[in-house]
Amino acid sequence: MIYKTYGATGKTISAIGFGGMRFANPQDREESDALVRYAHSKGINYFDTAPLYCDDQSEEIMGCALSQLPRDSYYISSKCSKHSADELRQSLERSLQRLQVESIDFFHVWHLMNPEDWQGRLAGGAIEAAIRAREEGLIKHLVCSSHMQGDDISAVLAENIFAGVLLGYNVLNFPYRSSAVESAGNAGLGVVSMNPLGGGLIPQNPQRFAFLADHYATDVVTAALRFNVSNPHITSALVGFSNSEEVDLAVTAMENFSPDSVQHQEELKKEIEASFDELCTGCGYCLPCPVDIPIPKYLDAYNQILLKNGDPQAALDRLKWHWNLTGAKSRDCTRCGACEERCTQHLPIIQRLTDLPVRNP
Repeated sequence: MIYKTYGATGKTISAIGFGGMRFANPQDREESDALVRYAHSKGINYFDTAPLYCDDQSEEIMGCALSQLPRDSYYISSKCSKHSADELRQSLERSLQRLQVESIDFFHVWHLMNPEDWQGRLAGGAIEAAIRAREEGLIKHLVCSSHMQGDDISAVLAENIFAGVLLGYNVLNFPYRSSAVESAGNAGLGVVSMNPLGGGLIPQNPQRFAFLADHYATDVVTAALRFNVSNPHITSALVGFSNSEEVDLAVTAMENFSPDSVQHQEELKKEIEASFDELCTGCGYCLPCPVDIPIPKYLDAYNQILLKNGDPQAALDRLKWHWNLTGAKSRDCTRCGACEERCTQHLPIIQRLTDLPVRNP
């Protein structure tokens, strides 16, 4: 296992983290507990969970499993998305109880979506409450998770409140995420990546990602994880495990592996962009939209249709679970064409906005 230091915290964590959102059968506590302990035995020491994961059972699973291990042999991460001080405090205390710890190592202000959301957390008292909890020792390191664009999350991180950040980063979205990852890393913050396997799209489409496997002379899952961990700014890549075989594959990916050079990474990125020339890379050159349509986010959702053989449900799921959007603003498009004129990939943006399904709120 490769280990990296998380920002300026002094904590050394495994380059593969255990994401506690995909237990195969959360009701089977014995099986789930065993999986957590198995991952620990394989060198994974960073365990991430949150309220609501796995029908709101993930924290209890983690707490039960990890309580049987020496406390100094693992780091636990959890989250809260509440805006008010009282609600955040209640959620934190519940997490502490479920996790069976006196202090959470990395506590995330969860799911920051945009600057307005950030201001809402400040105004509601959640940030002040989290800082107070850190001062009380209930939180060791206050961090955040975000789906914001690069400049927006950089502005939040520049306020020097957080020790690190959890961001989505993989071979599909790196053009959209690279600036945020680089900004956080250059600021001396820890960076944990979520969805390194593209929410399952990469292992589910091995032929589509064969070029990636060829680049690393291995399978697509190993290649995707190595691409992720090779980014010098990324501390750890979170993988959601359902069984011990998945743990073994992720752990093996870190064996006999030296992270790519910067030049090697840049060459691979160019190859990826060329291989997915019909997919929106999220560069944002299409913005601003005169009617404020979040075009890169909508086209990211549309990417899922292309990768899932035309399945509209894939886009709806992406809108709901990744972006917390309905897609309704796509219907506000005036067909002015400004976005298509600016698109360096020459994508049919207007048609994709027209075809994007809209989910019920």
